[in-house]
Amino acid sequence: MADEKYSFAKDFEAFLPKKEKAATRPRGALLDMGSAVSIATHPPLGQITTLAGGDTVIFYALVEYRHSKDTNASFELNLWHSPTERRADIGGEDGAEWVATVFNLTDDVTTISAPKRIFVLQAENEVGKSTVRYYYRAEVKHTGENPLHFTVRFRETGADGETTAWRWVGDEQNIGDGTILRNARLSEQNSADCIPNLPPKAADAAPASASTTITHDLDSFIGELNSAFRVTNPMTQCHGTQLWVLETSVIAANADGKDESAYTSVSIGTPWHGRFLRWFALVRLWAPWLAPQHGRRTLDRELNGVLCSFLSEADGQHLVFLALSGIDHVQGLFYGEKGEDGQGDKLVLNLRSDSLKSETCKVLVAVGDTFESANAAVMYHARSLVHQMAADQHKITLSEMQTLADEVKPAWLENWYDGLGFCTWNALGQNLSEDKIVDAVDELARQGIRIANLIIDDNWQSIDRAHPGGQFQYTWTRFEADPQQFPNGLKHAVQRIRTLHPTIEHVAVWHALLGYWGGITSAVSGGELARDYASVVVERAHPKRRNLPVAGPMIVVAEPDVQRFFNDFYTFLADCGVDGVKTDAQFMMDTWTSASVRRDLTTAYQDAWTVATLRHFGSRAVSCMSQTPDILFYSQLPQNRPPVLVRNSDDFFPDVPASHPWHVWTNAHNSLFTQHLNVLPDWDMFQTVHDYSRFHAAARCISGGPIYITDTPGQHDLDLIHQMTGNSVYDKTVIFRPSVVGRSLDQYVGFHDNVLLKVGSYHGSASGTGILGVFNVSDRRVLEMVPIARVPGVDSNFNDDTLYLARAHTSGKTTGVPVRADALLTLALDVYEYEIISVYKVQTFSTGDETHPLHVASLGLVDKMAAAATVVGAVYDQQENSGRISVYISLKAPGRLGLYVSGLADGRLTIKDNFLVTMRNKAVPAHCASVSVQDASVLEIDTARAWRELGFKPMMNNEVQLTVYILME
Repeated sequence: MADEKYSFAKDFEAFLPKKEKAATRPRGALLDMGSAVSIATHPPLGQITTLAGGDTVIFYALVEYRHSKDTNASFELNLWHSPTERRADIGGEDGAEWVATVFNLTDDVTTISAPKRIFVLQAENEVGKSTVRYYYRAEVKHTGENPLHFTVRFRETGADGETTAWRWVGDEQNIGDGTILRNARLSEQNSADCIPNLPPKAADAAPASASTTITHDLDSFIGELNSAFRVTNPMTQCHGTQLWVLETSVIAANADGKDESAYTSVSIGTPWHGRFLRWFALVRLWAPWLAPQHGRRTLDRELNGVLCSFLSEADGQHLVFLALSGIDHVQGLFYGEKGEDGQGDKLVLNLRSDSLKSETCKVLVAVGDTFESANAAVMYHARSLVHQMAADQHKITLSEMQTLADEVKPAWLENWYDGLGFCTWNALGQNLSEDKIVDAVDELARQGIRIANLIIDDNWQSIDRAHPGGQFQYTWTRFEADPQQFPNGLKHAVQRIRTLHPTIEHVAVWHALLGYWGGITSAVSGGELARDYASVVVERAHPKRRNLPVAGPMIVVAEPDVQRFFNDFYTFLADCGVDGVKTDAQFMMDTWTSASVRRDLTTAYQDAWTVATLRHFGSRAVSCMSQTPDILFYSQLPQNRPPVLVRNSDDFFPDVPASHPWHVWTNAHNSLFTQHLNVLPDWDMFQTVHDYSRFHAAARCISGGPIYITDTPGQHDLDLIHQMTGNSVYDKTVIFRPSVVGRSLDQYVGFHDNVLLKVGSYHGSASGTGILGVFNVSDRRVLEMVPIARVPGVDSNFNDDTLYLARAHTSGKTTGVPVRADALLTLALDVYEYEIISVYKVQTFSTGDETHPLHVASLGLVDKMAAAATVVGAVYDQQENSGRISVYISLKAPGRLGLYVSGLADGRLTIKDNFLVTMRNKAVPAHCASVSVQDASVLEIDTARAWRELGFKPMMNNEVQLTVYILME
């Protein structure tokens, strides 16, 4: 029987986390009442919530009742909870340790006097006209001596008086129990120089008075700590954390005379003495890529973790482990094993050394009250160690690199980072030609899409395809482009593109770090590169991966000529008009089997590539397939050069449906690590006409990284592109990139937990705006109540007087009134739906009427997904003894500016009587201002129309500046 045809989609799905079968409680049958009921709570089910000190937990519950006929149903809710671990044998209401607390119906959830204000920002048609929502409240005493586990049961009474049996939310919604932990130190986390819910800034030294963490020896946190480690306790650079460095010896390679790496495994110990609730790790999915992995009590035996974190069940502290790699030719990864007594899970360090002598490997360990603080502590210290070690070993290279880096001006990278890009990969396939590329760019222009960056991806090169095994064995013959597909050469093609489309700022080309997937062509087979540069044959192992046969010999440029090779190649590209590169397949170095080759070439290639990109392209480069431990720490962690774009995950696969939620999920979690590297995480290209295009677009807009599309020519969603981009005053297409990298806010939530993925970002300084991207990666509709306090920039100290305004992108609705940090947002998302919530700090002004102060907030360009990131700056002022308020706003591009003003919706203020808008001291035409049709409390100003009608031209900068005067008298 013939082998079944290979299916990449099936192979991909095999790598995804497996969905665990949910445990059910046999407590009564489910009855079909002709309605659909969804229930959400805060604190939430399926998640672990750590609260500050106290003895009472207030629960809120939301019942969403979607009905067909019966609108008179009522519901009874019980909070079913236990202060200790739930026993599997508790099967009914007589369980000794589980008790029921009644939820009371609460109508008053949106008024000023409500203890917690709950808001729905989605449009009515998104919620559904046949949907009724009920809110409930309950209180439970909990001192924090033990975790508080809870779930919810409910029953429904119809209009006919019939009552169902008790039904369990966990069973019906396939969601786990919630857990409450207490940590009294949480209320003291935010300091004056830190933005809430963001990683704390690095400090040279943390004053003792700045930390409330109780100092302990490391064995207080790690059971059976291996005495083979030498443990030191350096000063942490992150307030509120403790830091340790574990050092152990690694045996030398070639100990038996063979040219092979040496492997050593060293048990570290049991995190939290086995008393952890959940763990999170970033693991090597396969050779080039990282991916998140989650678990509860049991550690994965094949973890291959670069970073691991464990959540204590005692008080919700976080214990983070980081193994340094790429220094002294040593690589370290984590995996798990059972303890000697068969109980508990030990964390083990697996080491690979290519050094000819015994070396020392370092593991950094930090404990903190938040994951972000503990994670930052190990990453900040890793920066210091890697920089010092590299400085000691590579003084000449570092000096040259620093000189080149100092010459790179931020303005040179502006369009590279912030311009809309187009990549040929999925758009044109692998059979590239000059005409295909020109036709594609022509079509973009015809559609009104003016790209700033063009990436000519794989298959433009002169490739020797006379190799068995397919593309991944093909080799590169010479610098010049393929003579059949580019008959006039690369230079002609690039000049033609630039002539036809002068708005394209940068043209980059793809190449593998080692030339091509299979290296370079031998001189005897006609390879010009092997003829002109010293070369060496190296062996590759086959990595664990879907249908990528890369094993076997390959020819690469030898160490003495690596720098000359890159310098000559990039000189050729620059002469052709190319001013950027996408350098792929960098992981191939990690497949080399020879210890001497790895030792001689790995850092040589990394240094040569970094220096060459700086010298020729000013760091306009995309580093791809480069998430190997050696590259992550040796090349991407040091801070002595401009940030480079680095692909943050495996590819966008348009034809694999299961890949799309996983792609966004993976990028959000990988960014927990890559946010601390000297890189700009690149969440990859995507297509705007696709079943998941808006899902991907929203993710890119809040990622903090670049945006580039790979649309099939003629297939473009212009509205979606408009939501992602704007036209600057110089008529350039720009993206709106938040100033802080987007990353997952729930580090321990698993992919199949049926919980909304929450990605937090931020734009601006301390007075900036928090951004929350919410994505449903589940296979079912998900309802949640999300606290505003989770959003970056929102101070969770509920005694703080700061007021906020939340706005949803898809509906354009705001909370209508300013809220405090304890407000809750109700979000219901269907499969693969998204929402972007922006939370703005509100400015309050006196009006002479203490009962009606004026609240104002600049919302940015409200038709953009990352509206907050369109704002360059906003300054608010009220003249003394005057009713006039001035708002000075600078925008990255003209468009539809939104300004929240509290007096608009109730009619106290009108556009005609109370507003004046000017640009360059000229009054904006009255018809350019209107009240938003989406939200009556928002003033909208069409700055693009005003710019055109006033006949403005760009001046010294590329910003749009205007002043809004609010007249109260």
